[in-house]
Amino acid sequence: MAESATIVRHGATEWSVSGQHTSTTDLPLLPAGEQGARDVATRLAGESFAEVLTSPLRRARHTAELVGYPAAELCDDLIEWRYGDYEGRTTAEIRESIPGWTLWTHGAPGGERAEEVAARCDRVIERIRQAPAPVLLFAHGHVLRVLTARWLGLEPNEGRLFRLDTSTVSVLGHERETPALLRWNA
Repeated sequence: MAESATIVRHGATEWSVSGQHTSTTDLPLLPAGEQGARDVATRLAGESFAEVLTSPLRRARHTAELVGYPAAELCDDLIEWRYGDYEGRTTAEIRESIPGWTLWTHGAPGGERAEEVAARCDRVIERIRQAPAPVLLFAHGHVLRVLTARWLGLEPNEGRLFRLDTSTVSVLGHERETPALLRWNA
């Protein structure tokens, strides 16, 4: 079974370091984020992919460029979970008015629902399944966590189980015919 995906979370940005929720705010990579992307390039050296897709947001696009894929195809389905009214806020700030808040359990007013993010991820998974060889994806923390949950046949909120750091490489594949995590947060 050839269907698999290597997923890369973009390099560090000012808000990923500060813990601010960043969906459509189009922040650049920090110098450390650029170095993280170059480190990913080393880890992916020698790999080949049928398709390379990236979120159109510049932090993902720039990561793809630094890894060596400047012609990665833009894929709107890989845009980060839209945080609505919580864009730019930290979890601690949100919890001042909503104790115990998480995106996974409470969502974000004015933002996307988990089911909407899952529908986008399901379209990406269908594309992976139709590719003749592994696919490489560059995107964001929450959307990639939902994509992983959906790959494994889980509900979108189960993405909460998969912490994903910046500038990391993970691989979704199979254990025989069963979807599985082959590598995570490496």
